Amino acid sequence: MDFKVVKIDIPEGCNIILGQSHFIKTIEDLYEIIATTVSNAKFGIAFSEASGPCLIRTEGNDTELIKACITNLQNLQVGHIFCILIKNAYPINILNAIKSCQEVCSIYCATANPLEIVTVSTEQGNGIVSIIDGFPPKGIELDDDKRKRKEFLRGIGYKL
Repeated sequence: MDFKVVKIDIPEGCNIILGQSHFIKTIEDLYEIIATTVSNAKFGIAFSEASGPCLIRTEGNDTELIKACITNLQNLQVGHIFCILIKNAYPINILNAIKSCQEVCSIYCATANPLEIVTVSTEQGNGIVSIIDGFPPKGIELDDDKRKRKEFLRGIGYKL
């Protein structure tokens, strides 16, 4: 087995959702979920088939985000993985709906942080071992940090 770390490209102002699914229908279902849940979201989706023609299937309403999703999956070289890049929305807006999608097996991450994926290669192919999402903790939240967190959440409309 060979382990490899793959850096994932998250364009400025975007969030990513990376997950595993099992069926060609996934790409259309994910499109419908995002388009009907957050109508003003700009997004790209790519899904890497793991059987048959083993193609990277794509959908979305933003060409650049679709291209970035394709590049991420080409770099990962892992089957049955989907990559969603979204702007004008947050993963919290669509994550439960995506988790409820019949074909979705798991969600690896939903983030805007720098992202690295640890993969392993065998004779059959590649798989995801782990996710490195952002950076390690630098300290413990103090009163001023709590105030800033609450201001941020209220500023983006998630709390009263």
